[in-house]
Amino acid sequence: VQLQASGGGLVQAGGSLRLSCAASGLTFSIHAMGWFRQAPGKERESVAAIAWNGGSTYYADSVKGRFTISRDNAKNTVYLQMNSLKPDDTAVYVCAKGRRAGITSRPSTYDYDGWGQGTQVTVSS
Repeated sequence: VQLQASGGGLVQAGGSLRLSCAASGLTFSIHAMGWFRQAPGKERESVAAIAWNGGSTYYADSVKGRFTISRDNAKNTVYLQMNSLKPDDTAVYVCAKGRRAGITSRPSTYDYDGWGQGTQVTVSS
């Protein structure tokens, strides 16, 4: 399984970024997908998750109303649209492959068994 994340960068507070994660080596359309982030000195946290068909989504309270997760099963790609970015959003963002098709009410790292290399997002104040 390969998960290649891209789209990170440096942006001012209030700005937007769109992350993409291209997957290969798996049957993408039957797996839930998720985005996690990890800031220096902090634990990895679940940011958003999406079920195999896009029918269910999850967002951490800290990003609700600002971030949108989506997927294109024809392109084996999952996206994370991030708007109204804040300095607290600064982290390495990693996409992950779910163990199952659906998502749980509170996704954790245990729900995923494939990880990408991450892309850095830096939000300046």
